[in-house]
Amino acid sequence: MAKVKSSYVCSQCGYETAKWNGRCPGCGEWNTLEEVEVTVRAGSKARSVSAVKDVSDNIVNINGIDASYNESRYMTGLSELDRVLGGGLVKGSVVLLGGEPGIGKSTILLQICSFIGREHTILYVSGEESLRQIKLRADRLGVDSENLYLLAETDCEKICNVIVKQQPEVVIIDSIQTMSMAELNSAQGSVTQVRECTNVFTRTAKSEEIPMFIVGHVNKDGAIAGPKVMEHIVDCVLYFEGQRNLTYRILRAAKNRFGSTNEIGVFEMADKGLLQVENPSMLLLEGRPTDVSGTCVACIMEGTRPLMAEVQALVSKSALSTPRRTATGIDYYRMSIIIAVLEKRLGYFFGGLDVYINIVGGLKLDDTAADLSVAMALYSSLTDKIIDSKTIAFGEIGLGGELRTVTHIPQRIAEAERMGFEKVILPAHSLKGVGTGKFGIKIIGVHSIKEAFKEI
Repeated sequence: MAKVKSSYVCSQCGYETAKWNGRCPGCGEWNTLEEVEVTVRAGSKARSVSAVKDVSDNIVNINGIDASYNESRYMTGLSELDRVLGGGLVKGSVVLLGGEPGIGKSTILLQICSFIGREHTILYVSGEESLRQIKLRADRLGVDSENLYLLAETDCEKICNVIVKQQPEVVIIDSIQTMSMAELNSAQGSVTQVRECTNVFTRTAKSEEIPMFIVGHVNKDGAIAGPKVMEHIVDCVLYFEGQRNLTYRILRAAKNRFGSTNEIGVFEMADKGLLQVENPSMLLLEGRPTDVSGTCVACIMEGTRPLMAEVQALVSKSALSTPRRTATGIDYYRMSIIIAVLEKRLGYFFGGLDVYINIVGGLKLDDTAADLSVAMALYSSLTDKIIDSKTIAFGEIGLGGELRTVTHIPQRIAEAERMGFEKVILPAHSLKGVGTGKFGIKIIGVHSIKEAFKEI
């Protein structure tokens, strides 16, 4: 006879404990332990080692496995998505796609069905929409494929039985929070249901060599709702970034077992769905002022892609005893370091001034090559000197005021030349080994930020 007992599971890491705690012993987060009911079968005993099935016959030499690139990946029809995935959708992989409501998760998955459905069969499983609603959305997006099959079901085990029986070549689950297992007593979307359903879907995808997309909702903090262990189970975790009131979306990989996590994909939301933005630098620099102080263009690297980003700075007299310091799109402490270097090494005083830094377009700059652009924008706003709109700067700033070398110099210079810039200011040490003669743009190497300011 089965009996039911209560257990507490952390919604972040999946840690289980018999009693409630204010702080999770596993990950240290507060107020994340949730009560779940666990069914225990009476008389169940652990199996002995001799009773376990021998699987030694399943051992295969690694050189005997065929993993050719062309045969192990499916193209999605969206080059921006393929870039983030590492070159396409890997057979047997499980991709978790997260993002805020209305950001475009279901839209992009339904769009790729039109291309993938030309040669492969697709099973689209929805637990949130009826079949008629999916059809209406497909008509609006112009999706029409004879190989696209729809299923409205929320029972995880029934769905896996259909997958094993019908053998589709691609499966889409929308969404994991609506899936459930009948043998579990917890409600849909609970920690236990999300974790166990993800486990079942992953085992099915691996055993049948079927790639699978899983849509995941996000919580108020922007993380995918459910236990953190869910992200460890899947092969790839993608996040849609952006605001619903803006048209542009950035797709970023937080985890990818089959590619880089530094690549991003840029999309624009239109009436007919998500459109690829193949030249994001032009998009980010659109509408840039040319006769205003406090603005400078940086070139950052997102994986193998160089991106132009406009850095804006505003330095004004403060009416408060403690001046404001605001950084949008750049690390606050990085901004504080740059301000401290300007005060200590160059003698510029920011103590009684409000300082605001903004990266146009909603980008978040993690590349230290943007340091020089931030410093030049601060200097331009402080002295009210206008930086030439055809000038771009990049380089890492040391605590001594020196400029340190950065990577991917040829790619950055080539992107600046392609975008019509006429002068590049960069660390002098970065010019070693770079054939500057092959570029039709003026390249200036400087050793310190003081030398860089003289070029304005």
